[in-house]
Amino acid sequence: MIREILRMGDPRLWRISAPVERCATPELEALLADLRDTMRANDGAGLAAPQIGVGLRVVIFGVDFNPRYPDAEPVPYTELVNPVLTPLSDELEEGWEGCLSVPGLRGVVARHAHLRYEGFDPRGHPIRREVTGFHARVVQHECDHLDGVLYPMRMADMRRFGYTDVLFPGGPGVDG
Repeated sequence: MIREILRMGDPRLWRISAPVERCATPELEALLADLRDTMRANDGAGLAAPQIGVGLRVVIFGVDFNPRYPDAEPVPYTELVNPVLTPLSDELEEGWEGCLSVPGLRGVVARHAHLRYEGFDPRGHPIRREVTGFHARVVQHECDHLDGVLYPMRMADMRRFGYTDVLFPGGPGVDG
């Protein structure tokens, strides 16, 4: 089912999400189905459970080609439960980000260039990956939602924050 995406300003987005107690449950499968449907319907690169009003540590992400990120390398579709991120270097990369909870806007955010993420798939099997580039950016962005953080809160220079259609006339999609 396609769910409403909460927008910046909704206090539910500031809350820290609770860990998932059990994998392989009908409730978790239903949540993941709603996240998939909602992300696809909105051309998202990822979506976190808090964005649809569910305060659990669950994110999904993946990109083959996305008109909102036309130059992004592919990121394998992943359903990640109770993620833990570990930076593997001090190197940060700046990049433009948007968010379905901050529609129509983009901003430059510095993110760790190389990290490991760990967690579980919906069946409870461990996931552990080392990633760089856009993949690293996407997982950091989505996992921030689990801690009540939206990307504008990470921005260092508000001069590089604005409406997509003003920043990139004729450029990437208008929904941040």
